[in-house]
Amino acid sequence: MKPNFYLLLFAFYCFSLLGFSQQATIKGVILDDTQLPVPNVSIKAGASGTSSNSNGFYELKIPSNTEVTIEFTHLSYKRVVVTFNLKNGQELEFNPVMKVDIEQIATVVINTNTRQSVNGVTTITPEVIRTIKGAQPGVENILKTLPGVNVSNELSTQYSVRGGNFDENLVYVNEIEVYRPFLIRSGQQEGLSFVNTDLVQNVDFSAGGFQAKYGDKLSSVLDITYRTPVKFGVRTDLSLLGGSIAAEAISKDSKFSGIVGLRYRDNSLLINSMETETNVKPVFADAQTYLTYKFSDKFHLNFLGNFSVNKYHFEPQNRQTNFGTLTDPIALLVFYEGQEKDEYVTNFGAFKANYFVSDKLTLKLIASGYHTTEEEYFDILAQYRLGEVNSSIGDENLGEVEFSEGIGSQLTHARNDLDALIFNAEHKGDYKPSEDTTIEWSVKYTHEDIRDRLVEWEVIDSAGFSITPPTLHIPNNQPYNPYEGPLVAFQNVRATNKVQIDRLQAYAQWSKRSTLGNHEVFYNLGARAHNWTVSGDGVETVTQTVISPRGQFAIKPDWDKDMLFRVAGGLYYQPPFYRELRDSSGVVQPHVKAQKSTHIVLGNEYSFELWDRPFKLVSEAYYKHLSDVNPYTLENVRIRYRAKNNAKAYAYGLDMRLNGEFVKGTESWFSFGYLKTEENIEDQGYIARPTDQRLKFGILFQDYVPSIPELKMYLNLVYNTGVPGGSPSYANPYQYQNRLRDYKRADLGVSYVLVDQNKTYDSWKRHFKDLTLGFEIFNMFDVQNSITNTWVRDVYSKRQYAIPNYLTPRVFNVRLSARL
Repeated sequence: MKPNFYLLLFAFYCFSLLGFSQQATIKGVILDDTQLPVPNVSIKAGASGTSSNSNGFYELKIPSNTEVTIEFTHLSYKRVVVTFNLKNGQELEFNPVMKVDIEQIATVVINTNTRQSVNGVTTITPEVIRTIKGAQPGVENILKTLPGVNVSNELSTQYSVRGGNFDENLVYVNEIEVYRPFLIRSGQQEGLSFVNTDLVQNVDFSAGGFQAKYGDKLSSVLDITYRTPVKFGVRTDLSLLGGSIAAEAISKDSKFSGIVGLRYRDNSLLINSMETETNVKPVFADAQTYLTYKFSDKFHLNFLGNFSVNKYHFEPQNRQTNFGTLTDPIALLVFYEGQEKDEYVTNFGAFKANYFVSDKLTLKLIASGYHTTEEEYFDILAQYRLGEVNSSIGDENLGEVEFSEGIGSQLTHARNDLDALIFNAEHKGDYKPSEDTTIEWSVKYTHEDIRDRLVEWEVIDSAGFSITPPTLHIPNNQPYNPYEGPLVAFQNVRATNKVQIDRLQAYAQWSKRSTLGNHEVFYNLGARAHNWTVSGDGVETVTQTVISPRGQFAIKPDWDKDMLFRVAGGLYYQPPFYRELRDSSGVVQPHVKAQKSTHIVLGNEYSFELWDRPFKLVSEAYYKHLSDVNPYTLENVRIRYRAKNNAKAYAYGLDMRLNGEFVKGTESWFSFGYLKTEENIEDQGYIARPTDQRLKFGILFQDYVPSIPELKMYLNLVYNTGVPGGSPSYANPYQYQNRLRDYKRADLGVSYVLVDQNKTYDSWKRHFKDLTLGFEIFNMFDVQNSITNTWVRDVYSKRQYAIPNYLTPRVFNVRLSARL
């Protein structure tokens, strides 16, 4: 029996040791005041610690059977300290709510994220995006108030940044690159932006000098994060221009969560207010979803899906445009026959797998597919006449055309079809050997399959005689001399392309936060490599490779004043996408090289208090030297490339933005931008580029009535000087350097909060978390902005008249927003 007694004693001793070595587990999701997850929260319990991931989730092992104090800290939030005493093997779910570390009224949206500051990134809060709707609601409506960003068409969601064009901007949603339709030529055909603001958690925007982890574009990055739900909720928005609804939910075991958004848009209210009388049916709708399933604490699977249908049916009837001067008023009268039918159907789906190997290592795998089928069909006959306008004040025929100076007609035809299929497969990873150092990398493969048929022509006739194309250089002096040249269309483009592009991209970058004496410093160094091969039916197979190094350095001096200085730059390449390979005649040129930009940005941020409220002044000076430039013409939002690398260019400027609580509890900002960009095509000399936007002023101002805080308003003001583009699309840009008129626009919104989430109600209002009724005035001062000119020829006087194509006038809208 003795041996058995010692054996039992030994077993008891082992179990005792095992009991002392056991631990408990505490885990959960860290939230902010708005119930959104907070990433990168430092969590410490004695000598051990961890941090929350991008979804706010954390897990920490602590000793059992003893009191343990846990501290949650974050640069932008107040510290949370709690004490636990858990049993052996016990698991406890604890979801702390962290408060913003500044005084607030209602919802404060001042961003104090130092990480984004050192990266040169502007963060826009979702509440601002959802509050400031505008004629074309979405993220782009807010971007146009930022310095360096040009949006001169309220019907469009496209934007140019610091002298670049619409094709030079990257857009990501949850690290997944998204695409736009190809064939759209005017803003009123565009429909909805891809980004659904009802689903957004975070918006980051960089106007240049961005890190290597972002893709190969020359101008900007818009990085969107859709939120992962933490509870059930419904949000809806209704107006005279359409509506949206979004719902989110999470399972009881917190493993599955999802958010779904539906949107419908009808721009008839805006288009019918324009000069051209028309029967128009612009119907745009889409459905989006973002789903997350947590197989375990270490492995999460996400799905991003989008289905979009844009239909544009346009039957113009007539138009009258008055122009000229007070002493010589002229009018253009146009009578139309025919119609335009466009349809764009896109499908997008992406899976993203996250594997949290440890607190230091995260691995990701992303696979996505994008498919678009686009049709652009129209036959429109425009018969016009130019005439003198009655300017006699008091005359009953004031404003009517009394005498015709010229007559003519224009017949346009198009049967354009495009089918594009794009696949992506990417591996990403990040490793943190220490709290202050991060290493990131990626390898990505892309296959693009484009099938395109382009058939469009234009015939112009004035006074019964066909006008010859300017490219033939054949004099046409009818009726005085007989015309013996060929009778051909004024413009004629016919092409069928089947093109495949295979891309292999990779990047690696290193980031470190450190100190230099008493000063805090930040380093980032990285490089990208991009290899692509163009092939297809009747297309020569061409392979090219580029490598682009990039770097950033920021220092936050140990001064009494809160200042941060930043320098960023590098070599940026933009390998050609399909549209950049297709020349003005529709033929694909596979030898087109990547456009190259040497870019440097100097920035400063000064944070201070005024009236006991936070403010920030951000200033950036930049310079770009561009080579192997692919020249293009821009008409409305349609870009036509020459598909030649026969130009060089430069751009430089200064951007400034002051934002803060001008009214306590609200965020407003004032922006200023100066830009000069010119190009030299085939050594003919420097001329202004199509996006040469010299001066930019933008204001976003929010206010409320102190005695009635539920009554709020916003004012969105934009002033842009005119860009080149007031010349015919076929003209030699060196002969025409006309500019469009300055763009001036003011949008006003007034709303009354019927239900505030910070208050409690006993009546029917208790069913709502938020309920707001609003009234909006778009283009409040009824300014006549133009996007292009229509060029009309008078055969008698042999003059060409530039007739401005005006954008939308003053429009009124009513809006109802609710959240359950």
